[in-house]
Amino acid sequence: MLTEAGTNYARNVRARLDDVERDTLELMAKGGAGGALELGVVPTFAAKWLVPRLGSFHSQYPDIAVHLSSRTRPFLFADTALDAAICAGEAGWPGTESCFLMDESIVAVGSPALVKPRRTLKAADFSNLPLLQMSTRPYAWRQWFESLGLTVENDLAGARMELFSMSTEAAIHGQGLALIPRFLIEDDLAQGRLVQLIQHEFLSDRRYYLIYPEQKSDNTALALFRAWLDGEATRYRKALLPTG
Repeated sequence: MLTEAGTNYARNVRARLDDVERDTLELMAKGGAGGALELGVVPTFAAKWLVPRLGSFHSQYPDIAVHLSSRTRPFLFADTALDAAICAGEAGWPGTESCFLMDESIVAVGSPALVKPRRTLKAADFSNLPLLQMSTRPYAWRQWFESLGLTVENDLAGARMELFSMSTEAAIHGQGLALIPRFLIEDDLAQGRLVQLIQHEFLSDRRYYLIYPEQKSDNTALALFRAWLDGEATRYRKALLPTG
């Protein structure tokens, strides 16, 4: 049996061997050419917004591989192999630089089977339907109701889920109403899997940023990715602006 010291030693060595294996496979795959980026991402943002656009980056820079890993909690770059991360929150992490991507506009949605679109809603309409809660944002519904001048009983009650992807699927299957950033559910709204309960968008206190350590600022692959991502985010923001 390993001692505690032996167990810790084995864990540390295993982590380093995993890093060596990853780097070796990357070198073999690229034949010594190109580069790679290790990018930490908010899972649902990556799946719904980033990944569908990555083909454009790969077309422009076929020799740069972008590896994605999930990050839902705060972390230190020094404790990871990440070159950069896309996070929802505040920029200005010590020793880092950032690139603003977008604000987070929240909409209330539900399945057509559970609710019927109406022009106006009263507090009682929400009180009679289940609310899906985000475990990382326990006061989201209360803040949304307050932005409408409503007070709703049991606004903190309901099934709690950690990821927007979970809340989205639960809402699609009629398990409750959900508050979801619009850019994560545009396809679901367009295809009628979800309906917006009321024409009201709540600007949350979260903003999305690309963040990376200052010492990585001269990384060529990262500089190319940042420029591409900034362009994609700028086009997306402009498309949301009212016309006329």
